[in-house]
Parts: sequence; C-alpha cells; structure tokens
Amino acid sequence: MTIAYLGPAGTFTEQALLTQQDLLGEQKVPMRTFVDVLHATRAGEVDMGFVAIENAIEGTVNVTLDTLAFDTDLLVQREVVLDIKMQLMAQPGTKLGDVKVVASHPVANAQCRVFLRRELPDANVEPANSTADAARIAAETPGVAALGPELAGSQYGLATIASDVADHPGNQTRFLVVARSGIPAPSGHDKTSVVLTQRHDHPGSLVAILQEFAARNINLSKLTSRPAKKTLGDYCFIVDLEGHIANDVVADCLKNIRAKHADVKFLGSYPAAGHGSDENRFRSTEAWNEASAWMDSLLGQIPT
Repeated sequence: MTIAYLGPAGTFTEQALLTQQDLLGEQKVPMRTFVDVLHATRAGEVDMGFVAIENAIEGTVNVTLDTLAFDTDLLVQREVVLDIKMQLMAQPGTKLGDVKVVASHPVANAQCRVFLRRELPDANVEPANSTADAARIAAETPGVAALGPELAGSQYGLATIASDVADHPGNQTRFLVVARSGIPAPSGHDKTSVVLTQRHDHPGSLVAILQEFAARNINLSKLTSRPAKKTLGDYCFIVDLEGHIANDVVADCLKNIRAKHADVKFLGSYPAAGHGSDENRFRSTEAWNEASAWMDSLLGQIPT
C-alpha cells in the first residue's frame, strides 16, 4: 500500500503518520503540497493520502478542506491528532540576533505570530512548501531560521535557537487519512463529516438544518462556512458531527436534510481521535455490554 504525505521527510505530517502503527510498514510517498497529496489519491497514483485539516491555534487548513469539499471525491478513513512543539532552528552557531529570515509552512508561521513579532520584529517571514522544506532552506542559507519540528531539524543538521515557540500552549494539529473508497465499520466512537449546500438561502434556512441535528440530540463538533466558489456571498457549510452513518439516528438526520433543506456531500464516517476516544470505544465492546447486563441483573434484585 502507498500513502502520500506532505514532504520532504521531517514534517509534522510525517511525524503524525509515524504514530500509526498499522501503517508503518507501508510505502510512504512524500509530496510538495496537501493539494498534490489529495489529487494523487484521487487519481489512483497512491492508495491513501495523509493531510492536515485543522490546527488548534490557526484553525482550519482551508486548502485541504476546499480540495476535499469541491475538487475530489475522497472518503476519510480516520483522524489523527498530534501535539505540536514548534522550534525555531538554524545553522549551528546562529543566534537569535543573526536571523534575517524566518521560513516555514504558512500555517506554521501563523501559529507563531506573537513570538515572531516580539522576538524577531525585523525578520522577513517567508512561506515554504512545508516545515521540512523550510529546514532544508535554513540548512543551505546563513541567516535563515526555520519553524518546525525537531525531526526536521535533526534531518538537516540544524540547531534549536528557541524551543516551543507557538503562541498558545496545548497546540495540536488534526490530520486525516483519506482514500478513494471505503467506509470504516463503526468503532463505538466515531465522527461523520459532510458538506451542506443550501438550495434556497432565506431567513431561518440554516436554523432549519441545525434543528435536524438538535432534534436528534446529535452533537456537532465543528461547523465551518466556506465560499461555494460560485458567486460572492454564496457559502456552503462543512459539518463534523458525532456518530456514524451506520447509526440509524445519523442516517435519518442526513436523509431529512437532503430531502428538505440542502445538498449533502458525504466526506466519511470514521473513528474519532482525541481525549477519551479509547475509553468511549471500550464502552461499546461486547465485554462492556456483558458487564452492564450483569450489573443490571444484580440491581434488578433490589426491592423497589
């Protein structure tokens, strides 16, 4: 199996990919941009793609979201959340005052705005294709520092000038694994992603859609609006909701929305990541169900 990811070696994307034990033995294909990853997956050049979709500080990675929503028909297979430790790195011996240019992926640069303004107000901040590509540039050019993971710094022989320079603590990035087909079976703790395009924009139209979720007690973990690429002011909504399309309540909700309110593009139902996911999944296992039945049988013996 081949898996495309944002390269070169040493990016946060590769670091997140390496956390997936079942994928370690597969062939990894580095690519220049997230768009390249997604289109290579769509075209069948690789079996799966691994892309960043959201950061805790900077928010949605719009180029990934738009490509999934408008330009490809791919299905999410899982999500991966990685703790992000952003380092400022340069050639050994470089001091903070020697830095004239800071380079990194635009999303990484944006995560460190406050630090850069405070510590390097006169440095030019320039985009690179990836954090690892920025490390390569820094290794080749005196006076250039890169923002990125230690993995990239060690890959290119850089020294760390400043550690953990993101503007807010608890920085994390969410990644998606995508493929051309296939919906994973329910895991007990899942997420479903869809694109909703209203057929008629009128007062209360969005509220009517949201009421479909609320009436079924379906929690929305994310609601994002994006230009529909048609006319100014024409927007669609990308929704992440808790639950799997195999759940009757989720399926019924999406059918009602499609029938009454909006066009629905299905992006996938997949195992959710994050705090508590393993515990939530365990609570849906046969062992947990047996234990629950055992406890109920005991409680049933108590006089009421």
